[in-house]
Amino acid sequence: MVTGGTGGLRAYLLEASTGVLERFPAELRAEIYALSFRVWRIDDDKRRPYVAIGYNTERQYEAERRLADPGEARWNYAYWLLDGFETLGHCPEDPVGSALYVEEVRQLGIRFDGDAEDAELDAQRELLGLHFADACIQLARDLHAGGRIEKVLGRPLPVVVFDMYCPGWEVEATEAANPPRLIEGFLAWQRAEEEA
Repeated sequence: MVTGGTGGLRAYLLEASTGVLERFPAELRAEIYALSFRVWRIDDDKRRPYVAIGYNTERQYEAERRLADPGEARWNYAYWLLDGFETLGHCPEDPVGSALYVEEVRQLGIRFDGDAEDAELDAQRELLGLHFADACIQLARDLHAGGRIEKVLGRPLPVVVFDMYCPGWEVEATEAANPPRLIEGFLAWQRAEEEA
């Protein structure tokens, strides 16, 4: 991990994300084959990060694979369901997570306030981005380690972690977030893409 944490945010994200999983539509649970953690920021401000916790379904895959390479349709988030999912982090939809996030980064000594454009503040904002990315990866690990995904959805599922502004990072992040056996298909597709 790039940065540490106080534990309050980590514990909160674990409980809150479990609730998100429990609210996934019951009629879709059997066809969900992967979870998605879309890391994003409000107004592209690294001080306002959040994660949208979603999924992709076999039905979505079948619709997209007619238009794209089957591996790409299955594993490239550009073909996935991306809208309408709950968000956690420093966003208006999550006031508890927002407060815990601000408290944690301040306790870590990461400069949070200020609008001036200077090199020091830019470096601090980079740390904020890395810290939240690490928190999302750790959240996926915690969900796996506690068996929460399996308990709620009936089986272990891979969590694909990605940030649309960081193409390629999803491989590193997804590998770090999951047990290897769950992402064999994802990694096989990535290797095939690299060789093409």
